[in-house]
Amino acid sequence: MNWSDYEAVWKRQELPTGAAADVAHVRATFDVKRRKFRAALLVRDITEGLLGVLTSLGLLGYAWWMGRAGWPVALGALLILGVSLVFVRDFLRRRRQRLGPEAALISKLEAEISELHHQRRLLGHIGLWYFLPYLAALALIYVSVFRHLGIRLPSELAIALLTTPRSAIFIYLTVAIVVGGLWLVWRDARDAGKKRIDPRIEELEKMRRDLFGPVENSGG
Repeated sequence: MNWSDYEAVWKRQELPTGAAADVAHVRATFDVKRRKFRAALLVRDITEGLLGVLTSLGLLGYAWWMGRAGWPVALGALLILGVSLVFVRDFLRRRRQRLGPEAALISKLEAEISELHHQRRLLGHIGLWYFLPYLAALALIYVSVFRHLGIRLPSELAIALLTTPRSAIFIYLTVAIVVGGLWLVWRDARDAGKKRIDPRIEELEKMRRDLFGPVENSGG
């Protein structure tokens, strides 16, 4: 529903140092950062999942009211629901894998590294599973609503708008701003993995080596 909700998960966290981090400091702050990270993910999942499901249900009701002409709205609602279910599934997955306070440090450490790898993969493909479905859904919904309301743009007027210098500049500039804004959002999400998740993984893997020695498989 709001890309900033997703991005804010990473911006709330202290920027990690990476491989150069002091192991003693990483260990001393491990539990606190782990709890904050999980709490931020919980807020993200509830916000995105719940609002997305409610929005989808509302759109499906509107599509039913429109009748046969509402099938594009229904399809858009299903796309939004699909994105929301990603967050719901992520919440349920973490709930199943949740460790109690009595869990050993090595178990918590391995689980945190695994979770960071998982979130890294989500961010790495956010354009495909988040932005693309929402853009497609919005296009389907707007076109369907305009058609249902009888709002049509004559072809002559469309050609005139695209060829008249002032209107053409406005239209092209608007499109460029929207596309540029989406690209910046995608870049920020991608950079969040490089600047925040990858260095944090390096910190925790350094802590693991210091405490328990090297481990062959560090993926999650």
